[in-house]
Amino acid sequence: MTRGADAMPDLELGLIGNCQISALVDTQGTIVWGCFPRLDGEPVFSHLIDDGNDRGRFAIELQDQTSSRQYYLRNTPILCTELHDRHGGALRITDFAPRFAQYGRRFRPVMLVRHVEVMSGTPVARIRLRPTAGYGADTHTVTQGSNHVRFVFDDQVLRLTTDAPVTSILQEQAQVLERDVTLILGPDESVTESVAEMGRRFFDETRTYWHEWVRSLAVPFDWQSAVIRAAITLKLSTFDDTGAVVAAMTTSIPEVADSGRNWDYRYCWLRDAYFVVHALNRLGATGTLERYLRYIINLVAGSDDALLQPLYGIGGETTLTESEADHLGGYRGMKPVRIGNDAYRQIQHDSYGAVVLAVTQAFFDERLTRPGDVALFRRLEPLGEHAARLFDQPDAGLWEYRGHEKVHTYSAVMCWAACDRLARIADRLELPDAHDAWRRRAGDMHAVISEQGWSERRGAFVESFGGERLDASLLLLHELDFVAADDPRFVATVEAIEGELRRGDHMFRYIGDDDFGTPENAFNICTFWYIDALAAIGRGAEARRLFENMLASTTRLGLLSEDMDPTTGELWGNFPQTYSMVGLINSALALSRRWEDAF
Repeated sequence: MTRGADAMPDLELGLIGNCQISALVDTQGTIVWGCFPRLDGEPVFSHLIDDGNDRGRFAIELQDQTSSRQYYLRNTPILCTELHDRHGGALRITDFAPRFAQYGRRFRPVMLVRHVEVMSGTPVARIRLRPTAGYGADTHTVTQGSNHVRFVFDDQVLRLTTDAPVTSILQEQAQVLERDVTLILGPDESVTESVAEMGRRFFDETRTYWHEWVRSLAVPFDWQSAVIRAAITLKLSTFDDTGAVVAAMTTSIPEVADSGRNWDYRYCWLRDAYFVVHALNRLGATGTLERYLRYIINLVAGSDDALLQPLYGIGGETTLTESEADHLGGYRGMKPVRIGNDAYRQIQHDSYGAVVLAVTQAFFDERLTRPGDVALFRRLEPLGEHAARLFDQPDAGLWEYRGHEKVHTYSAVMCWAACDRLARIADRLELPDAHDAWRRRAGDMHAVISEQGWSERRGAFVESFGGERLDASLLLLHELDFVAADDPRFVATVEAIEGELRRGDHMFRYIGDDDFGTPENAFNICTFWYIDALAAIGRGAEARRLFENMLASTTRLGLLSEDMDPTTGELWGNFPQTYSMVGLINSALALSRRWEDAF
């Protein structure tokens, strides 16, 4: 049966986008989330976090609906939703945001295209377009023309251009669909051609673009469809204009019910962006690295003494003051709805390693249009200086504790990685003095971390210098080349983390109390880190089983949020989460059969 408009929302959502804007579509074909005019803009569609109010959505409701089916067109982010009624009528909604080459540049307008196709019978449908602005506080006016409707907000005007009757849309009247309908929502610009022809042309061009992009990927033999979907999702999480990468498309989806752990993730965390760039690089999608490199260079050039914040706005904004949107009711009524993220004020030393690690490939990859050179290396060296100075100083850590600071082992290792990679880059550039200097620093840091970050009592590396708590981020020590996979210390650390942080087939990031109490849900990226660590220490069969379980835990469309209830499997946290999609890609690459061995 159809899910009613007043049903509780969930994260069974399809993502569409074009690296300028994005939208989330529920299983009934209703757009319930979408920010304009860019990924971190105000939500024009906010129903996902305001389900107590019948606004902020773009619905195409089939009368007497009995079932729905949703899927992506192969190797694209073009989403199809089929709705069937009890009279034998059916319609298909095809949703996408245009993206393709035009006039020598990438065309990615602030635009959504919805095509409604009659599949069978004489379906009766009602179109409800109820955009919002001002995070639920703003009012707007509506004007109309013969083939369009304008929504006039304080800071932007949106125009719906359509070949459907405008009156029926404005009055939300049910209408018999006797022919296909095209709805184009975008800027307040006249459409000077047939709406249907424009929709078809944009559809064909967009589908071709994504087919060509996917064709360029170096995917593993196993789990190709899942990896391709994850890669497309990561691509949609990048902002072409600057090269920034958002952590997720949403704000304030709670990490766990009624927890207050509601955060705005529509910004660029340097840490998350490194993982995204690294995963796409491994698939051969180097264009993301080149654009992100431009973003990073601009951040470093604009900072004071190359000091880094942990996150920035996708336009490079440095101030992301956190506030609450009181006019929005929250996901399932769970407030607060937060705008901005005060973590930008925090000290997180791993950021220096994240930037250097993200950029390192530029010095070794001959495919790049502009490979790294001495000038870029000199821009990175001040980051290494900070890393060497700060590696043994307290910070908020990668989990962004708001109530305390420690010398976090993961942060220290990432600072070491910054200096280690600078030594490797200097060697590549044939700069012997710089190589020797950075190698000495990295060696000294490694010795300190190996001593201070290790607990003899726990027989494992621990969360912080001199501490006893365990932290799932330490599962990355092998991935970062800090220790070898067969190093007894790493094996012991994996086993200790397994014994303390594993819940069923899922992994917590930590289990001790934090600023909001005791964590209750597993953190999806940590489960993937655990899978990768198991594969590295020779427990491949178990790793493969856990990976298959994670694939079965995705949404029907193959997406993941940040968190998961380890008992029920329900997804929580902002969506879709780049961290989680990165984990899927990396684990697939680690566990797949090689192409040459597969057949």
